[in-house]
Amino acid sequence: MQIERIETYPLLHKLSKPYGDANGYKKYRSCYLIRIITKSGIDGWGECIDWLPTLHVGFNERIIPYLVGKRATDRLQIVNTIKKWHQRAAAAVSMALTEIAAKYANLSICDLWGGKFRDSIPVYASFQSYSDSKDWMDRSLSLVERTISKGFDTIKLKIGGRGFQEDLIHIQRLQKTLGENVQLILDANQSYDMATARKWDRYFSNWPNLLWLEEPMPLDNLPEYKLLRAILSVPIAGGENIKSAKKFLPPLYENALDIIQPDILHGNGLEDFRDSQQLARHFGVRVSPHSFDGALSRLYTLFAQASLSSWSKMDGSKIEPVEWDVMENPFSELIPLKPVNSRVDIPNGTGIGVMLNTDLIKAYLWDGSPY
Repeated sequence: MQIERIETYPLLHKLSKPYGDANGYKKYRSCYLIRIITKSGIDGWGECIDWLPTLHVGFNERIIPYLVGKRATDRLQIVNTIKKWHQRAAAAVSMALTEIAAKYANLSICDLWGGKFRDSIPVYASFQSYSDSKDWMDRSLSLVERTISKGFDTIKLKIGGRGFQEDLIHIQRLQKTLGENVQLILDANQSYDMATARKWDRYFSNWPNLLWLEEPMPLDNLPEYKLLRAILSVPIAGGENIKSAKKFLPPLYENALDIIQPDILHGNGLEDFRDSQQLARHFGVRVSPHSFDGALSRLYTLFAQASLSSWSKMDGSKIEPVEWDVMENPFSELIPLKPVNSRVDIPNGTGIGVMLNTDLIKAYLWDGSPY
C-alpha cells in the first residue's frame, strides 16, 4: 500500500455571466482534483479549492514529494502533517487516502465508517441570487422557478448584498410565487449588524416556510449571536468557514447557533469534519453541512450525513439537508448523481461507488494562464 505517484488536475471554467452573494461576484468556478495511486494499483480521488497557481505549486514542490513512498494507510499522520502546510490541500489528500482504504478493504465509504443509517439524503437548491444586471430580481426568480419545476422543495437564497428594502422586495416577490410545500433558507453571508438582522424578524412570523437564517452577522461576535438567537423567531445557522471541530466549541458552548454548517473543503480533512458532526450531536444541535464548492466533496458530505445518527427522538429517522449547487458550474457533473424530488441516493459500490467524468476533466483542464 505504498504511494507510487500523484496526478493533479486543476480545473477552471469562466462563467458566461457573473453571479454572487453579499461577498461579491464570481467570474469563474474552479476545483483542484488529485488522484493518488499506490504500487498495488489501488487509487483514490481527492478535491480541494483555492487559487489554482498556489495549489499547483504547493502540490508539485512540497506535497507530492512528501507523499511518494509513504504508506497510504498512514492517513491520519499524513493529513496531520499536510494541514500544517496547506489546510485545504489536506482535505484533498484525506479524501483520496480514505477511498484507497475503502477499496483495499473492499468496502464502500459508509461501510468503512461503520455503516449508514439511511440510503438517501435530502438536499436543498442553493442559489447565488445577485447579478450585475438591473433586472437581477427577475433573473433570480426565473431561475428559482425553473429549479423548483425540477422537483426541489427546499431552496436557499442570498440576502445582504443589496440594501435591506431591495432584498425584502426580492424575497416578498419570491414568497408570492412559492407553493406551500417549498421551504426557504435565507443566507446573509455575515453582512449585517444586529439592528439590521433584527429588522427581518417582523416578516419571519408571516413566513411559516422559513427554515433558518444563515450567518446574519460576523461570527466573531458570539454574544450578539446569542442575543439574536434569543429574540429571533427562526433558527440561526452558521459555521461554513470554521476550520476545525475544536473551533466549533465556542459557538456551541455559548448556545449561539441552532444549526452548525461545517464544510469539508474548509477544514482539516474528513476525520475533523466528522468530528464536527458528532460534536453537534453531543450538544444536541442540528448540523446541515455547507457544500457549495465541489462535487466530490459534496459526495463525501452525503456519505457523512448518511452515517450520522438523527439529531432528536422527535424526528425519528430524519436527517438535516445538504447543500446542492444549482448555479452555472460544469464541475457539478463530475459525479454522476442527480437529486430526485430533493433527495439523493447514496452509492453502494466499493470506495466512492461512482466513476468521475474524465472527459469533463480533460475538457476543463486549466492551461496555466492568468484568470
